[in-house]
Amino acid sequence: MGDSGDFARAPPRATKVKNKAAAEQQITAEQLLREARERTHERPLEVPRQHVADEEELRDLQGRKRKQFEDDIRIDRTRISVWLSYARFEADLHELERSRSVFERCLDEHGRVVAVWLKYAQMEMKNKSVNRARNIWDRATYLLPRVDQFWYKYVYMEEMLGNVDGARKVFERWMQWQPEEQAWNSYIRMELRYGETGNARQIFERFVVVHPEVRIWVKYARFEERAGDVAKAREVYDRAVTFFGDEFMDEALFVAFCHFEESQKEFERARVIYKYALEHIPKERARDLLKNYTQFEKKHGDRAGVEDVIVNKRRFTYEEEVAKNATNYDAWFDYIRLEEGHGDPARVRAVYERAILNVPPSQEKRLWRRYIYLWIYYAVYEELEARDVARAREVYRVCLSVVPNKKFTFAKVWLMFAHFELRQRNVSAARRILGQAVGMCPKDKILKGYIDLELQLREFDRCRTLYERYLELNPANCSTWIKYAELESLLGDEERARAIFELAVGQEVLDMPEMLWKSFIDFEVDLEEWDRVRHLYRALLDRTQHVKVFLSFAKFEATHGTAAADDEGRAARVRAVYKEGDDALRVAAADADASREDRALLFEAWQQFEAEHGDADSQAAVAKRAPRKVKKRRAIIADDGTEAGMEEYFDYIFPDETAAAPNLKLLEMARLWKAKQEAEQEADSEPGTEAEAEAAEDREAEAEAEAEADVDADEPPNGSGCEGVANGVV
Repeated sequence: MGDSGDFARAPPRATKVKNKAAAEQQITAEQLLREARERTHERPLEVPRQHVADEEELRDLQGRKRKQFEDDIRIDRTRISVWLSYARFEADLHELERSRSVFERCLDEHGRVVAVWLKYAQMEMKNKSVNRARNIWDRATYLLPRVDQFWYKYVYMEEMLGNVDGARKVFERWMQWQPEEQAWNSYIRMELRYGETGNARQIFERFVVVHPEVRIWVKYARFEERAGDVAKAREVYDRAVTFFGDEFMDEALFVAFCHFEESQKEFERARVIYKYALEHIPKERARDLLKNYTQFEKKHGDRAGVEDVIVNKRRFTYEEEVAKNATNYDAWFDYIRLEEGHGDPARVRAVYERAILNVPPSQEKRLWRRYIYLWIYYAVYEELEARDVARAREVYRVCLSVVPNKKFTFAKVWLMFAHFELRQRNVSAARRILGQAVGMCPKDKILKGYIDLELQLREFDRCRTLYERYLELNPANCSTWIKYAELESLLGDEERARAIFELAVGQEVLDMPEMLWKSFIDFEVDLEEWDRVRHLYRALLDRTQHVKVFLSFAKFEATHGTAAADDEGRAARVRAVYKEGDDALRVAAADADASREDRALLFEAWQQFEAEHGDADSQAAVAKRAPRKVKKRRAIIADDGTEAGMEEYFDYIFPDETAAAPNLKLLEMARLWKAKQEAEQEADSEPGTEAEAEAAEDREAEAEAEAEADVDADEPPNGSGCEGVANGVV
């Protein structure tokens, strides 16, 4: 063949299996796993044991072993395991001097390794070299006094040898280092094993000084209790309470103290201790104490005691709530009610003082609305419950100094303070308080309260002065004008009251003018000044053409008059008012829909009057003016100015409005003719399909129907006016 680059190399052919029969010995996966597991349990290789034939061979073996240890140490002197193995090798051969030499050499280089000292001392104790072991323990504890294991081993050795005095000396040396709690407990247990209660008590005395913890004091007291000395145990508890004081009180100490008194059947002592602890320990750190107190009262207390426990639990709950959020005034109110119901003035005052310290964070009145009631309730409590007038007066004064009166104020506080002074028969102080309030923050409520106060005192000149001041500050307040005029009327000065009303209606801006005019008219009606009343109605109609004014004027003319027998003249005056109102509302064009509804309302009242006081002719004349009620549709305009659909509404069509109906019908017919002409022109220029022509005809028919409906709505009603009104109602 030619060059190998000219041809591609052929892929290798797969080897064919000639014999595809099954093997004679089959190997399964289970067999493989079983063999693997069996091989894991095979015994490891062991070093063959050497048999020493004679003493010379033994010495030779020992020499080789020592040389091997020395070589290992020379290579790496920091390997503690080599040193310990070397020392153990010599000790096993009973070569104690050699073993001690190895240990000493190791200690020269690794004197602070605990394991070396332990193995050294154990070797001496194993070979019953007690004095040498003591020497080692002394050296170890002197060098490493903070290793408790040395002390424990040393004490254990002395106690096992029966040398209790020696063990006590070791403990005393150890206690000089002020070890941990367990060391003291071991010392105490050793003394108790040998019945030395006095020594154990002395150790406890030193113990509570070195470790001044609650559990140590409790353990000391329980030791005295087990020893049978109850007085001594109570003394220990008392000393513990005094030692920790109010600053470091712990509920565990008091719980243990109460359990001790309960076990001695001293239930009153236990109750006093519980109450003392609950009063002095913060609530968040007295959960277990309160729980134990509850259980104690349920077992040994009476009804009052159980109620006291419930109060304490609720008090604990409120303390948690106010601790989470100091401005949660509702929680403070509940807490205060709880204390007031319990009846302890000191506690109530303490809660009030804590509550009023939580001033709202910003000067926004909405944040102060709940807070100010803390002061109000505080002052009321001091006055009514505690009977402390001086303290209540001080609460009011501080409250008014806390409130930012230049930005906002609370009239309720000023008025309550003034009434408080009145109850103390101090009228001048009450006036001074309200005068200060009017000068700083002249609110309507303060002025009204001040005026009511002077009215109760029958100081009418002061009332006039206050009303004048009130009207200077707010001349648009109609209720003030009315109250001022009513005061003068009650005092019998009608001319002064009339002058006040005239000044009031002459104001350019009034908040409720309709109420003022009504009061003025009622005032003149009460005086039976009919001409003045008519003059007021005319003056009011010059200002406004409202339908209610016409209705009220007509009602006045119908019910009042110069003489009771002048019925014809009265009816004529009423008809004149209704006629004038109907004409005025007809020409009103500000809001066509509203004026039509007003006309309909006026007409209904007129028709009712004629039905009661008129004859057939007058009733027929009014019936001709009856409107017709029709339903119409109009577009709904959205806020953005677009149409949002159509809505139906009712309108009234009056007979005098149908005069323009023929002209409207003519214009509508002209519009339809023009639309028809345009549709025919479009059909001639661009002929469409038959469906489009039918749709155009339908639109023309709908337009004609709508036009006829509108024209019919504008036509005068068939039949009498009464039938038209009835149809409208239906």
